[in-house]
Amino acid sequence: MEENHEEAGEVLLDVIGQQCPLPVLRARKRLLRLEPGRLLRVFASDPVARIDMPHFCAEAGHDLLETRDRGTWIEFLIRRGTNIHEEDMDLVSRPVRNL
Repeated sequence: MEENHEEAGEVLLDVIGQQCPLPVLRARKRLLRLEPGRLLRVFASDPVARIDMPHFCAEAGHDLLETRDRGTWIEFLIRRGTNIHEEDMDLVSRPVRNL
């Protein structure tokens, strides 16, 4: 579930109940559609996200500003990186014969 909170300057992404690798993949896809510098707040319940989300942010050039353990779920605040040169076309599957 995605929600825009323009007054707070951030976008919410609720991936509670989704298992690895979906929380990171959905965060990646949403960050690609945001303007550089915008904030994405992610709610995830998969314990592996505690490891995967910081690693993803470091590798992809995004800033992980906060990680909060909320008991049964984790909250991440991510600032979209400014020098990201990834195309949305990387997310599109291609037939094997065209590879």
